[in-house]
Amino acid sequence: MVEPFPWLFETYAVVLGAVIGSFLNALIFRFRTGKGMGGRSRCMQCNHTLSTLDLVPIFSFLFLGGRCRYCASRLSVQYVWVEIVAALLSLGIFLAEPNPVRFTLALVLWMTLLFVVVYDIRHKILPIPGLWIIGIAGFATIFVSRSSSTCSLIMPPLFDMGVGFFVASPLLLLSLVSRGRWMGWGDGLLFVGLGFFLGLSASISALVIAFWIGAIVGILLVSAQSPRGGVVPASQSEKKTRRFTMKSELPFAPFLALGAAVVYFFHVDLISIFIL
Repeated sequence: MVEPFPWLFETYAVVLGAVIGSFLNALIFRFRTGKGMGGRSRCMQCNHTLSTLDLVPIFSFLFLGGRCRYCASRLSVQYVWVEIVAALLSLGIFLAEPNPVRFTLALVLWMTLLFVVVYDIRHKILPIPGLWIIGIAGFATIFVSRSSSTCSLIMPPLFDMGVGFFVASPLLLLSLVSRGRWMGWGDGLLFVGLGFFLGLSASISALVIAFWIGAIVGILLVSAQSPRGGVVPASQSEKKTRRFTMKSELPFAPFLALGAAVVYFFHVDLISIFIL
């Protein structure tokens, strides 16, 4: 039997994700500012109250050309990118989790992870409430059956109840040995929740991929900002534009998120590829 609207639920997932992405944008800009999430949205430049037409996820940004309707100031591209990524995440989660309970938990985890990553990129700090939500959502998934035909609770093996701490232990150990200089404590705590959610094999793969991506990005940044031909810039202004070195701090949470996304959405298992 052919469904009358085969793309109905997929479309709903995309719209839901875009709406959540719009909320996340507001949360990212208001978190720890004392503004709260109540009240009407306003332009950050002219303080004009935004109408409904200004707040349609993705489309408002595109139709307005990335500018405020009232003062023509440029809007941050973060708005549209967060909404697009959130929409794609929601669709991917819907396709990966037919079980409605697991879908809800996965949606909470991935949307919170998106908030945490973008906030970390902007402020170089991981919001602790987000880490708690990811940890709780990830831990809760181990008690829900993966079957699409039932939403029953299960009692997982004892090891699964500690797998998050086990896979995150290398990151936490780096933080302990270096006193937070080599690896921030937040990265290890973030991976605890991802470890519960992904499981042992997938978590190891995600961690390895995260280090690979981080190393590649770090090398590219150093190469792009190093003086060509070994010549040191003479002017002070040129020196200031080449700030990134091998000792520079680079947020690691985005790479952990990318590693987890590669493993979860594309089913990459390095253990089976290189060992089994």
